[in-house]
Amino acid sequence: MAEKTLFLAWHGAGENRLWYPVGRLDADLEYPQYRFRYTGGAKRAQKEARFPLIAGFREVDRDYISEELFPLFQNRVMSPARPDFQSYLETLGYDGAAEPVEILAVNGGLRQTDNYEVFPKLEKQPDGGFTCRFLLHGGRRVNSAAQERLNRLQEGEKLFIALELTNPVTQLAVQIQTRDNYVLGWAPHYLVNDLVAAMADSPGEYEARAVRIHKETHSPRPTLLVELSSHWNKYEPMSGPDYQPLVG
Repeated sequence: MAEKTLFLAWHGAGENRLWYPVGRLDADLEYPQYRFRYTGGAKRAQKEARFPLIAGFREVDRDYISEELFPLFQNRVMSPARPDFQSYLETLGYDGAAEPVEILAVNGGLRQTDNYEVFPKLEKQPDGGFTCRFLLHGGRRVNSAAQERLNRLQEGEKLFIALELTNPVTQLAVQIQTRDNYVLGWAPHYLVNDLVAAMADSPGEYEARAVRIHKETHSPRPTLLVELSSHWNKYEPMSGPDYQPLVG
């Protein structure tokens, strides 16, 4: 598919650790053309958490167009020149080549130096169905027994999701569990509202599985790629004001 849409999320520092979708990247890979615009979430983040506008995108009401992927996003993808690049792609579920925006759609664009994450727009099919892939979050916060269970997880193994109402960080969260009731971690927080809507629309009608489990010698915790499929009825994903571009 030539056209892809990603969102950029930011979380505050200090007491306010909430996530805000602050920007939208639309990519036409055939042209190629990349378009970045701030969303309504940026305005809310400025008001509630003093969100600082991003270097290179200093005007909140401007439509940014480029024939090359903006450095803000390009710098969040491993260089193909690295010897471990192919192994990295396999971690994300790609067996061959992948465009940077395709990589960002799965790896979250995480960096240790800032408070941003990247995530793809959820697409609702005509029958209401959807499928999304994401890397497990919060694996460091689960107990040792759950971490050991993650080490024994098999690719293709069925997983379960559960709603958590008292998460100490986000209050509302979606747990990722094994069939034998180990909590391995959580779905990314920016997907929670849409996943909860699917759980409410179609309780118990979903499929989740471990797609890839990548074990690195320098890390005691493997990287888990999860695939989840479900459906909505009348609900439209990512349709709230936080996701709407401020221009165009």
